[in-house]
Formats: sequence, C-alpha cells, structure tokens
Amino acid sequence: MPRRVMKGKVVSDKGAKSVVVQVERTFLHPVLKKTVRRSKRFQAHDEANAFKEGDMVEIQECPPKSKLKRWEVVGRVSV
Repeated sequence: MPRRVMKGKVVSDKGAKSVVVQVERTFLHPVLKKTVRRSKRFQAHDEANAFKEGDMVEIQECPPKSKLKRWEVVGRVSV
C-alpha cells in the first residue's frame, strides 16, 4: 500500500526529534459552493532535528514511532 505524502509548514520544533506540521487543504463546500480552508496538525519524526519553525516540509506516513507520531519528515520543500 502506498504511503501518503503531504506538504505543510512547521509550527513547532520544541520536541526532541519531533516537529509539528500544519497541513492546509481547500475544498468546495457542497451546499454553499464556496471555497473553504481547513488545516490539521500532525506530529512528525525528525531524526536529525534539522527543521525549524517556519520551514515548508514534506511528510509521509510511517509505522508508529510513539503515541502520537505516525508521520516522518521526508525533506524540505522550496517555496
């Protein structure tokens, strides 16, 4: 089964070997026919502590690393 990959912005890098990534998506509201923005935060594993707050990164699914971490950072995305 392929692993999901998403792009988002690092909003916190306070954890050891962890970052919090906020992923935003837009969709058309089914009734109002208006574009709606929704965001969700994912805890991701960052082995080298290489990514800082404000970086745009790409994350992908992985086997569970801890209670909340099911994603790992693949790399930095150029803006």
